Amino acid sequence: MASSSSSFACRFSALSVVLLLLSFVAVLHFDKCEAQLSPTFYDDTCPNVSAIVREQLVLAQRSDPRIFASLTRLFFHDCFTNGCDASILLDQRDGIQSEKFAPPNNNSARGFEVIDAVKTAVESSCPGVVSCADILAIAAEASVNLSRGPSWTVRLGRRDGRTTNFSAASDLPSPFDTITALRRKFAAVGLNDTYLVALAGAHTFGRAQCFSFSRRLANFSDGNRDPSLNTTYLAELRQRCPQGGNGSVLNNLDRDTPDVFDNKYYTNLQTLNGLLTTDQGLLSAADTNASTAPYVHRFAADQNGFFDSFVEGMIKMGSIAVLTGDNGEVRSNCRVLNGASGSQFAIQLRDGEASSAEEI
Repeated sequence: MASSSSSFACRFSALSVVLLLLSFVAVLHFDKCEAQLSPTFYDDTCPNVSAIVREQLVLAQRSDPRIFASLTRLFFHDCFTNGCDASILLDQRDGIQSEKFAPPNNNSARGFEVIDAVKTAVESSCPGVVSCADILAIAAEASVNLSRGPSWTVRLGRRDGRTTNFSAASDLPSPFDTITALRRKFAAVGLNDTYLVALAGAHTFGRAQCFSFSRRLANFSDGNRDPSLNTTYLAELRQRCPQGGNGSVLNNLDRDTPDVFDNKYYTNLQTLNGLLTTDQGLLSAADTNASTAPYVHRFAADQNGFFDSFVEGMIKMGSIAVLTGDNGEVRSNCRVLNGASGSQFAIQLRDGEASSAEEI
């Protein structure tokens, strides 16, 4: 198992990358973090952990058809904030400012109760062994595969963090970002343009609220619609999301196969049927940012190529600033630090304060 000092270097590397972007040294740090995780980490202590997680997800999906997309997004939002340390799962308590109430997560990030059920089942079989951070990683892989997407061997051995980062959670990649901003945010955690476009392909399943794209329908520029939006699709969306209507109405991110993990997301972009500005921007922003469009065309033409790049991206993302060895802890309750005291309390949004644009 990796030493404590080596694990700390991995944790520090994420901060280095934010400051130095994709310097060669930072990339080496990320590779080192990735190497510390192992697919055999629980072979002796909890050999059935993946099967336990998968079983609980299948049960959850029977009553919630979009839970697989939600859990995949939950893993994404955890890793992009503080690294993959299950910080997104912590509730608001004394000394903890929960990331759940950051604008990109509030009233949007979901699946916490399913993770609770998974943790209970895992603890029943292997008490005190499997971290919540690893449960999130396993759940993301199972969610994609159970949606007819690729499977991969999940590298394990993460520890749960003891802190949150509300500020970083408030600056997660957003559907309102420019492609330039998205590229910057991905590069800051060691993910290049290939991984940006491949991981965006997770929008091949799930849902988004009307207000996340309503500006495209009528008031994109000088009161006109977004010209990069198919006119037939525009009419459909205007019916579902009329001006002055309920901005929280859910819409399929993929109009063709909304609950299947496939490459339809990219073929939709080719016909100007991307739902979010950031989706369509991966292709239509090619005149000013030609680095992303070729990947859209490649993945639209080759589903297996998309799957391969998506898997690589998920493995690399799952290694961001991980805690291993003696760092962090294995929480007995994913919502609370071990040994925490004090009563739990929730924070409500103030009237008029925005919540997240996506509800996947």
